[in-house]
Amino acid sequence: MLFGNDPLTTWLPGARAKSTMVSREDALPGREHRLFPVPETHEVLGTPLEGPWPDGTEVLYVAMGCFWGVERIFWQLPGVVTTAAGYMGGFTPNPTYEESCTGRTGHAEAVLVAYDPTRITPEELLAAFWENHDPTQRNRQGNDIGTAYRSALYFTTPEQEAAIEDTRERFQGELSRKGFGEITTEIAPAEKAGPFWYAEDYHQQYLHKNPGGYCNHGPYGCSLPPRD
Repeated sequence: MLFGNDPLTTWLPGARAKSTMVSREDALPGREHRLFPVPETHEVLGTPLEGPWPDGTEVLYVAMGCFWGVERIFWQLPGVVTTAAGYMGGFTPNPTYEESCTGRTGHAEAVLVAYDPTRITPEELLAAFWENHDPTQRNRQGNDIGTAYRSALYFTTPEQEAAIEDTRERFQGELSRKGFGEITTEIAPAEKAGPFWYAEDYHQQYLHKNPGGYCNHGPYGCSLPPRD
């Protein structure tokens, strides 16, 4: 992976339109109820996908491009209670995958990460976030192009917010030191980003069910540096 934007969106058909954020007024209308079932249990961790989770469980929402590889990164971390693939940060209620892919829902492909804060810290989760995708590419990861593939963090606690600010500054320093670009990650409170809409059942733990499936995530040569 190369850190930084490139001109691919100038010639790939349809890419430019999908890379422009839709307005609330122009977004697809969606629906009142979900069109599909969601599994009750995480295929790998054996925990409830939609809760309830143990007392004290906290939730961070991350978007790093295609949610298949992202979800696998986080379910492998010790202290993570459950993960789920879904859609967040847009306007269309109860979207489908096909709708999200058009760019007309405004959602990013996102992963819910429920975790035990006594076993893993927000900083450890964020290290996995920064180090396993390119946060300098706006509305794109690899060959996946559009607002659905933007980099985003939606936090739910003051501790997460503080850790995001701190780790973003440190990671940007490392990127700058190596001559890479500026971080474009969207950062917002989860309550302002809107609901997390669970994705269809076949997306949940996709790379566990399809070990050879598509994934463009992994370490890319920049690590979160320690605090001074």
